[in-house]
Amino acid sequence: MRDVYIVSAVRTPGCRRAKGAFAQTRPESLLAHILDAAVKKIKFDVSAIDDVMIGCAFPEAEQGLNIGRIAAQMAGFPDSVSGAVVNRFCASGLESIAISAMRIAMGWSEVTMAGGLESMSVVPMGGNMPRPHPDWSRKNPDVYISMGITAENVANRYKITREMQDEFAYHSNMKAAEAQEKGFFTEIVPTPAEKFVLKDGKWEKETFMQSIDDGVRKETTIDGLKKLKPAFSSTGSVTAGNSSQTTDGAAASVLMSEEAVKKYGVKPLVKFKMYTVAGCKADEMGVGPAYAVPKLLKMAGLKASDIGIWELNEAFASQAIYSAQQIGIDDKKNWAADSASRCINVSGGAIALGHPLGCTGSKLAATIVANMQRLGKKYGVESMCIGGGMGAAALFELCD
Repeated sequence: MRDVYIVSAVRTPGCRRAKGAFAQTRPESLLAHILDAAVKKIKFDVSAIDDVMIGCAFPEAEQGLNIGRIAAQMAGFPDSVSGAVVNRFCASGLESIAISAMRIAMGWSEVTMAGGLESMSVVPMGGNMPRPHPDWSRKNPDVYISMGITAENVANRYKITREMQDEFAYHSNMKAAEAQEKGFFTEIVPTPAEKFVLKDGKWEKETFMQSIDDGVRKETTIDGLKKLKPAFSSTGSVTAGNSSQTTDGAAASVLMSEEAVKKYGVKPLVKFKMYTVAGCKADEMGVGPAYAVPKLLKMAGLKASDIGIWELNEAFASQAIYSAQQIGIDDKKNWAADSASRCINVSGGAIALGHPLGCTGSKLAATIVANMQRLGKKYGVESMCIGGGMGAAALFELCD
């Protein structure tokens, strides 16, 4: 199979659901903007794009109707550029990259695009009209279980204490705050945001530019986190402070074959080496990376110690900690904000930056590419848990 190169990887800021900058911005607009930004990062014939694959966890309402095709058109791509949507819940944005990469690897395409989108302000968690199967939900309700309860299950079964979760959450915010202050989020593209303001008895739309993730809490303290009440169980340990933020955002990447890279004179950033998924129990879905990452490393013939940088999605601190333990990378020096050798979520994770569901896989890809280049790390792994009981993981290799 042929090598696949990511030549552009960008994202919008991640902004808090309902309260953030994108709360009144149409998801199509977010996606169209970032698709356009991804191609403008490099110079090539846009008509060469064979297909645009977009991940979305709840592809309905404003982000339905094949938004992969609609947003590509809104971005000004020619009619010849097709588009589609894929849904693997939290890994949707990474699945889109994998599918786009496979087309190139198999020789079916030379240039593809992948991305992810989720407006959690516009389309609520679970969608507008969830309809679980009545017979199956009586037989096996776990497949529909609240993600917060799965996080509590992981904490209880694997002895991930409240203190461990709060400490992990604190460091996530500190790393993100430092990354903002030092300008490490080079993958972010300033993005137009819209809001409606009442003036003289009439609603008027105003547009402004948003350039930062607006959920980072640099004032976070361990003592403050300790004071938060459990969010999902009165006797639990999972709180709003040690869980991922619900967020709006979009991300996009351009992928090319070696022949296309040479043809267009584009500088490749990383090779997209491989991708895998693995199943686990639905009622502890957060442990998915503990299954997917070892499977990925075995496929690649690598050890955890060979990986220079990790993006381990922080759906909840409990599952991120347990997954790191099982992978063998849980030493505090690997994730603490005050550690010079940290390699896990080096710029903060979803607890600080948000988890816009279908966007996250593409968002983290843009982040890991930026950090691999900044830090000169040869190998990077991105992994996340997935609703329903799964994990996904992908391997990236830095180009010279």
